[in-house]
Amino acid sequence: MDVVIALDAGTTGVRAIVFSPELEELASSYRTLTNHFPQPGFVEHDLNELSTITFEVLADVAAWASEQGHHVRALGITNQRETTVAIDRRRATHHSRAIVWQDRRTSDHCDQLRASGIEPLLRERTGLVADSYFSATKMSWLLAHDALAGAEQPGLGTIDTFIVWLLTGGNEGGRWLSEPSNASRTLLVDLVSADWCPDLAEIFDVPLEYLADIIPSIDHFGDVSHPALSSLHGVPIMCVIGDQQAALFGQAALRPGLAKATYGTGSFLLAHAGDSVPHLHHGLISTIAWDLGAYGPLSYAYEGSAFVAGAAIQWLRDELGIISTSAEINDLAARVTDSAGVSFVPAFSGLGSPQWRSDARGTIMGLSRGVTREHLARATLEALAFQVRAMTDAFAAAGVAVSELRTDGGAAASDLLMSLQATASKLLVRRSSSLEATARGVAGGAALAAGLISSLEDYAQLWTSSRSFEPGDPLFLDLAYDAWCRAVERA
Repeated sequence: MDVVIALDAGTTGVRAIVFSPELEELASSYRTLTNHFPQPGFVEHDLNELSTITFEVLADVAAWASEQGHHVRALGITNQRETTVAIDRRRATHHSRAIVWQDRRTSDHCDQLRASGIEPLLRERTGLVADSYFSATKMSWLLAHDALAGAEQPGLGTIDTFIVWLLTGGNEGGRWLSEPSNASRTLLVDLVSADWCPDLAEIFDVPLEYLADIIPSIDHFGDVSHPALSSLHGVPIMCVIGDQQAALFGQAALRPGLAKATYGTGSFLLAHAGDSVPHLHHGLISTIAWDLGAYGPLSYAYEGSAFVAGAAIQWLRDELGIISTSAEINDLAARVTDSAGVSFVPAFSGLGSPQWRSDARGTIMGLSRGVTREHLARATLEALAFQVRAMTDAFAAAGVAVSELRTDGGAAASDLLMSLQATASKLLVRRSSSLEATARGVAGGAALAAGLISSLEDYAQLWTSSRSFEPGDPLFLDLAYDAWCRAVERA
């Protein structure tokens, strides 16, 4: 059959998935991506490793498709959004690792921006806040530390731009492109024009000529031509959307009132905000959801972001040794009915929405001699639910109506977490049949562009949920949430 491939370049790994025209997952391949922590607050990725594992996972699924006699019609790409690269596009060299979105090295720069009174302008133009989460201060840091010294063709960009350039030939004619969902995460894009803003580029001392050209999210980004991927040579790249907006699209949240929560490395709550630039609300950011080009309008979203979710589970596993596998946390947490008064705030990379405090640090409170690893496991799942509740409360306070919460991501497989989420947020939670909603989103966009799906309406009809979770009695969970909020204040 005709198929599409989705490449999901995430924070902890890279996955490629083959999808049918009905967006059923047929085959996949995954490689882990190393996170480097050279000093406190620094998080980096090696671009050589990212390139290698990208080639490997795409070659794996291409080989499977060929063995099955399938024809790959198009490729879609989704990616960690704010992570920033600096390369010499002509010589395919780089003098530094990529700076990951979780990195906090530019917090002082952001403090200076706020002290200078520039943040209201940034909010108005970009919908974002002055936080090291976003790309512009990372670009400034790379330039200040000579990451492009001697470059013949300097390039600054996010991971989508790097991968498109890589797959379309790299220094042998690779295209330097981005699209609005990723570009709008840089603090350099005007929400109205959906294009680079010279005034903002001047604030951050970022040369506009180093940045990628912005085209619609569904468009022809070029054809795969890298020698390492001869099996996909000539396959067009037809859709690129940043991971959280891709999950919103993958959840078929195509109208205002529909929202999704993704539980990945971090947790992210997005709600469709319509086709006009949304109002600014305290604690939330406004962002471009996507530009569907010929297939639909430029759309916007409200977003809440928690920087650590699944990463907290990995911390229990890798650093504390409380669990041996990530999945084990669910069995442990289910053995107790509460967290014995323990509150866990996983602010390893500061706090995102609605607090936006880069100086916050992880905190565990309420420890007593009777606390067991089961209680710590449950406190961790409660923390994931409470972080999203803080966002749903912020949405409600802003008057952003959310009718239901569609969930995805690895941790969404936990029935206990989904039940906690429904009760904590007092919302119907519908778990997507596909937990890989980010990949499904760009697969859907690529299938639309390839003519395998005839319309957005037909696309929306393909979405299904595997299970729904109704809110329970909130009394005891509300008490635990109040205690967690006090722990947040202390963090």
